[in-house]
Amino acid sequence: MQFERVKSLCIPCAALALGAACAAALGDEVTDRSKDPNLWATPGGDPALTRHSSLKQINTSNASQLQMVWSQSSGTLRGHEGQPLVVVVNGKPMMYMESGWPNIIQALDLTDPDHPKEVWNYKKTTNRDESAVPRACCDTVNRGPSFADGKLVFGTLDGFVIALDAATGKEVWVVKSAYPDKGETITPAPIIAEGKVLIGFGGDEFAARGAFFAYDLQTGKEIWHCYNSGSDQDVCLTKDTNKKHPEYGKAGKDLGISTYPGDEWKRGGGAMWGWYSYDPQLKLVYASSGNPGLWSPQYRCGANPVTQEACNNGKWDNKWSMSIFARKVDTGEVVWVYQMTPFDQWDYDGINENMLEDLTVDGKPRKVLMHFDRNGFAYMLDRTDGTLLRANKYVTTNWAEKVDMKTGRPVKVYEHSPLKAHDNTQACPSAMGGKDQQPCAIDPSEPGMAYCPTNNWCMEDEPQERSHTQQGIVYVFANVYMYPEKPGITGKFKKFNVLTGETVWEIPDPYPNWGGALVTDGGLAFYGSLNGDFRAVDRATGKVLWQRRLGSGIIGNPITYSVNGKQYVSVWSGIGGWIGLPVTAGLDLNDKYGAIGATAMTKAAALNMIPQGGALYTFALGKE
Repeated sequence: MQFERVKSLCIPCAALALGAACAAALGDEVTDRSKDPNLWATPGGDPALTRHSSLKQINTSNASQLQMVWSQSSGTLRGHEGQPLVVVVNGKPMMYMESGWPNIIQALDLTDPDHPKEVWNYKKTTNRDESAVPRACCDTVNRGPSFADGKLVFGTLDGFVIALDAATGKEVWVVKSAYPDKGETITPAPIIAEGKVLIGFGGDEFAARGAFFAYDLQTGKEIWHCYNSGSDQDVCLTKDTNKKHPEYGKAGKDLGISTYPGDEWKRGGGAMWGWYSYDPQLKLVYASSGNPGLWSPQYRCGANPVTQEACNNGKWDNKWSMSIFARKVDTGEVVWVYQMTPFDQWDYDGINENMLEDLTVDGKPRKVLMHFDRNGFAYMLDRTDGTLLRANKYVTTNWAEKVDMKTGRPVKVYEHSPLKAHDNTQACPSAMGGKDQQPCAIDPSEPGMAYCPTNNWCMEDEPQERSHTQQGIVYVFANVYMYPEKPGITGKFKKFNVLTGETVWEIPDPYPNWGGALVTDGGLAFYGSLNGDFRAVDRATGKVLWQRRLGSGIIGNPITYSVNGKQYVSVWSGIGGWIGLPVTAGLDLNDKYGAIGATAMTKAAALNMIPQGGALYTFALGKE
């Protein structure tokens, strides 16, 4: 492994008074390290969230020879989303892994990569808040740590952001960033850019008010934070926000307040609990917001009488929920923001990954952002100014006819749009979306192509009457029943062309595909299924070349790395997440509305027959 350039960046930062020059060096460090294919240096493999590796020792001709080399318990059960990191610290290849609650960190020395050695572990033991566990709507998961300047940085379910010395495991700083009594819990992986740690939290189902934070990597001091509802100042909108596209909404009218009735914006959701990407040239961080609080839409519409037409005329859009934000990394100021699902009526959280790629669109070179939303549409936007370039359905989607490419607004089908209490409405996709947070992967050598795990189920949604407005208590008020779109098929792993809207190939699965994707220059795509099958697929044809059954369902994201010239692939196993919550929390499967619809899907897909787990599995080529 080569790490000389990164190592040299750390020396002047340690020796000099920290300032703008050092922050820039740290920004370069993260970007440069992600270019080394031997490492897995950031949660998404790189700041662009491509989940692509140029390694090709494991390829289509020999994938059938993959064998398990080692596994390591996380020390916990319940859901294991996310992925480990592989970086070099003090000249040694190291792997860092984080469990779900209580967020145990393990540091593995990979000097002997077939026999890793744990050199330290960490679990915060003071001031823990056990109330975060029942307030985590969708299981006690965590999506992994980040690394820069010799520090491992991560969040805990009960709201702490912690930086450890990656060499020793000693605390460098600890800050309290989220508060469970306000409905806030941390499950996302932070991203580090320009010497700043950027992170949000979840909690839309507990009346949280979404926000996004930047902390100084060296000290943990807050640099800025911006809300996703509230006044223009709170949201960090400026007169130049959406300069190219004023139809998306401009500063000057406090749309983060006025598009909610009364004080509902204070419980306006819009939490950023998913994935974050970064463009080091534009110095923009991209993060998306979740649903606008309660699932009974009539309470988020100030029209009288409440009708579909009145609630969907733009006045009650509940901004800035369900939106892709492009913020200046140094200040948090919004350069552009695009709302995908105005006046959400289905819980189509917009938090999924924003993958960055440069390609030619309609004959013009573009810096684009690709986003497969829960609402069933795959979006492509110009990431410099927010211009909408494509919006194609990638799963069965009946709540909207299309997205109007001039206004950017979906053309809703009211027959499939829940609104008033006690009115039962059918819709596809379900609230879990065409896909949830499980990330796609892209390869810049295949412009516009994405490899995505998808959900293929629908729902009946019956809003209920609201009984309270208190933060920190379940704030949903809907009975949701979910069911497979086609009996016997719940997951599909597919290759999708975002430019044309074409599905190139897909692999149907009786079990949900709730884990992420990985693509390599060996012509392979890797992904896992909730029955525990881990697979290697020929990217050209969609043929499954290899699979192994792991100890539990897979909701984690595979990574690949190389030590001493040998390529490895690792993935978490451990059923959970929203889809597996009935299993991990021991819920009654006869309650078809349990876990906001997850119990019915657990029963339909027989997930209660999948044992719990919590282990990282690592594979490499064996002898033929």
